[in-house]
Amino acid sequence: MSGFRAQKRKRPELNLVPLIDVLVMLIFFAFVTMQFRSATMMHITLPKIATAGKSEFKGTVTIGIDRDGLITFNGKNVSDDALLALLKQVSESNRDIPVLIKADETTQLKKLAFVMDACRTSGLNKFSLQAR
Repeated sequence: MSGFRAQKRKRPELNLVPLIDVLVMLIFFAFVTMQFRSATMMHITLPKIATAGKSEFKGTVTIGIDRDGLITFNGKNVSDDALLALLKQVSESNRDIPVLIKADETTQLKKLAFVMDACRTSGLNKFSLQAR
């Protein structure tokens, strides 16, 4: 028994420096690949709604109403009559396409009601308002 010695075990160490390096690289990669798109490019200030859920939109039709009452259809300025015609075309191709309405918080209710009514009359009943 004299040949056997009780060896002390080395306590395992966790090297944190490589873990921190990997974490920093992951955060950097997330920021580089993130897309920053918002309603500020259309000069629209979205209203705050306390009970709003996520404002994720995966459809193909976006209608914007700025503070002056100008209407945009997928980023292009349109008149009231042109909006009705465009919504009719969309409705003829697919009635289940969701429509996202982005209205400035100071937009007149009259203009917002017109856009919502235009969606309904063209048969597009899946519309929603975006909030921040």
